[in-house]
Amino acid sequence: MDNIRRSADRGFADHGWLKSFHTFSFADYFDPKHMEFGPLRVINEDRVEAGAGFGTHAHRDMEIISYVLEGELAHKDSMGNGSTIRPGDVQRMSAGSGVRHSEFNPSPSNTVHFLQIWIQPSARNIEPSYEEKRFDADEKRGRLRLIVSPDRADGSLLIHQDAKVYAGLFDGDERADFSVEPGRLIYVHVARGTLNANDSRLSTGDALQVTNGSRLRIEQGRQAEVLVFDLPGEAH
Repeated sequence: MDNIRRSADRGFADHGWLKSFHTFSFADYFDPKHMEFGPLRVINEDRVEAGAGFGTHAHRDMEIISYVLEGELAHKDSMGNGSTIRPGDVQRMSAGSGVRHSEFNPSPSNTVHFLQIWIQPSARNIEPSYEEKRFDADEKRGRLRLIVSPDRADGSLLIHQDAKVYAGLFDGDERADFSVEPGRLIYVHVARGTLNANDSRLSTGDALQVTNGSRLRIEQGRQAEVLVFDLPGEAH
């Protein structure tokens, strides 16, 4: 069974320096029908104005993935990590037993546009850790490139959950077919552009939930960038 969640149905918050769309209940946005999807807890589409950012704050027992679409995002954390990620870079932080970090737009003039993703871990109170990696556009062109996994398969980043995240770029005749294993949940999030997912036309910010299907087909993209989550568990 496939369910569509349109971009306009998401929560939205305008803090001036930050404009954020919330796929799932987050902060002041609460929707009991959209709390999580399996262990996928947060997809926030954030735009942070130049020179602004999230001050130092704490997390624990969460796998946090940052995926930049435009601009630059500077990260610092209590583990001693500090770096700036750009489009093509993927960052993963396991909060585990507790970590403090900040995220900041270092540009004096440009907005940073990125997705912040939270996935609940399979074990609590693990040692915090951090890593990042670049996945060039040609690795994602016309295919679903594995970027996060529980076993670092194909050079992906490590996540402490039986979940996989794929990223793809699709235009024109490019197409990808993905087999869905029994008992798995699939969540498709269109980061930008338009495409067909299982014959449903999706646009920027739209999502498709596959809860009982055996396949996923991505095709007919127009300057599309998409993330696909392969998840354990039951939909909520």
